[in-house]
Amino acid sequence: MPEFLLRRSKLAAISAAALITALGSSTAFAESPPLKAELVSVAKIWDKAPHNAFTDLIRFRDQWFCAFRESQSHTAGAGKLRVLRSLDGREWTSTAELSLDGYDLRDACLSETPDGRLMLLGGAQQVHEGKRPTGTVVSFSSDGEAWSPPKIVLPLGQWLWRVTWHEGTAYGMAYATKPGESLTLETTKDGLAYKPIKMLPPPTGWPTEARIRFDANGAALCLQRRDGAENTALLGRAKPPYDNWQWKDLGKFLGGPNFIQLLGGQWIAAGRIIDKKPHTDVALLDAEKGELTPLLTLPSGGDCSYPGMVYHGGLLWISYYSSHEGKTSIYLAKVRLQ
Repeated sequence: MPEFLLRRSKLAAISAAALITALGSSTAFAESPPLKAELVSVAKIWDKAPHNAFTDLIRFRDQWFCAFRESQSHTAGAGKLRVLRSLDGREWTSTAELSLDGYDLRDACLSETPDGRLMLLGGAQQVHEGKRPTGTVVSFSSDGEAWSPPKIVLPLGQWLWRVTWHEGTAYGMAYATKPGESLTLETTKDGLAYKPIKMLPPPTGWPTEARIRFDANGAALCLQRRDGAENTALLGRAKPPYDNWQWKDLGKFLGGPNFIQLLGGQWIAAGRIIDKKPHTDVALLDAEKGELTPLLTLPSGGDCSYPGMVYHGGLLWISYYSSHEGKTSIYLAKVRLQ
């Protein structure tokens, strides 16, 4: 073979090998193993009431705010919503205690409104003929200290458990507080007046607590708890105007569900998972396949879960409650994902 043909043959072989190597590297990257979660720290930040539970967490004006319910027990008593503030995530002080005569206030949800105020959403439960229907209450603050009087915005029997703001509108699933009734997708532009969007199709079973998030393309994702006979969590997806939903069964019960998206695009969920005993887990959520893969169990047990989640400074900050040390208390964990 002439020398120039031999050189050309060698170059072709080298190029082919390089291409195979590059393709192999690309495939290896695409099939890289799931994220690993490392617990960096965890600390108890509040235990003043007999029962401290149902948390949420937000970073607002370079400060941390954590809100939760204080009462006598998980269900009994006239609950109040406590708000804590911290500059560094280590030292926490109480800035507010919200109550409403005749109601048990429950399950705080913190968000920032488009006009730059803190919004505190919660359940307003009342004992009525031996039952405990729950409506929805809201309060606002410009600094986390002075809050407007709590106001009921959805009546008893409609519990808007969480909201997420997207392009000037807040979205959340309001669930019926008795079995047999379905969800409504509620929207608001001011946190006070709500407008329902009819959903097609609604989830099966008894859907309860839910958190909505939005991806980069504006699609809504809903992490949905179910109770009763069908009690595995669902993941819903809908494009604007969010009236046509597709649902996938995640195959696991998830109590107090929450999830956020990391900068790399991965979805991370957290909530109560029960494997013989209840505990609070951090999990990788595959939104395309509809799979929930546990990554880390936080120090927890018994009465526990209801995490607030914020990704800040390269760490996932998680507020949650647990009774694994005896008294039901509020904890803050920092988790590194890599």
